[in-house]
Amino acid sequence: MRVLDIKRQMQPDDIAIVRDLLRDAERADGHRPLSDHLWLDLVDGGREGFAGLVAWEPGHEHPVAYAQVSRGHESYSLELVVHPHHRYEMNLIGPELVGAALEEVAASGGGHVHWWVFEPTIAHEQVASMTGLHSGRTLHQMRRSLPLSAADARDQVTTRSFVKGQDEDEWLSVNNRAFEHHPEQGGWDIATLTSRIAQPWFDADGFRVHEIDGRMAGFCWTKIHRDTEPALGEIYVIAVDPDFAGRGLGRGLVVAGLDSLSKRGITNAMLYVDAANTAAITMYENLGFRIHRTDRAFVGDVSARSHSGR
Repeated sequence: MRVLDIKRQMQPDDIAIVRDLLRDAERADGHRPLSDHLWLDLVDGGREGFAGLVAWEPGHEHPVAYAQVSRGHESYSLELVVHPHHRYEMNLIGPELVGAALEEVAASGGGHVHWWVFEPTIAHEQVASMTGLHSGRTLHQMRRSLPLSAADARDQVTTRSFVKGQDEDEWLSVNNRAFEHHPEQGGWDIATLTSRIAQPWFDADGFRVHEIDGRMAGFCWTKIHRDTEPALGEIYVIAVDPDFAGRGLGRGLVVAGLDSLSKRGITNAMLYVDAANTAAITMYENLGFRIHRTDRAFVGDVSARSHSGR
């Protein structure tokens, strides 16, 4: 019988246990199983609205699965990682952990939930159906090789590096207005930004800022994944201040980001784009990007319940 250990604060030993499970899943799947903001919530020990659910089975020294709930700007994010040796039990483990995670959301006041799944299968669809979730947003991961062609490189706008201690407040203003209703990227505060800047992968030279008349008109924040072979560059976050929308800055910012990656020796680049954003997809395709994989969020609204017995 599985034992479910629910953690609302993660101690170093708890994080180490989950880290080992994530490592095993990454080796099997070829990609990190937790998104950046959930990973940072995990290693930070758990902020308000966080719950980590670790499933154990007798006779196994490692956990068989891990689910995590993190409260975001306007919704909760949920992710589930099943140990590669136990994925044949997805029809049992999946509903149990996802259901327990949704109970945590209910106990925290309820709200809208996104369960993000990398390349969903019929098994994931069945788990979603059994727990009252349905298909929602779809994200494409798109990739292209570098360097850019000379013709594409001419499209970049002039940018400068992000300056720590100077640009944080203005960047937060631009980001939060550009992503006002985005469940993951909207509603950032200085603590969220500071936690990203503190990560080992952060490089101010890869955080490109475009100014118009002394104002931050847009930015292209890149990230290099050096744990892949070869290293993979990512257009991590890109946005144009709504006051400067309609000027065609998006393409120029993407090109500036790709040029920055190329100058740092990166030969493969990727980005994520909402499948419903056809204008952005067309722009990326015109820049040589092609769909590499597709992820999906299963979504639902969870009603609040009493905190008694929690």
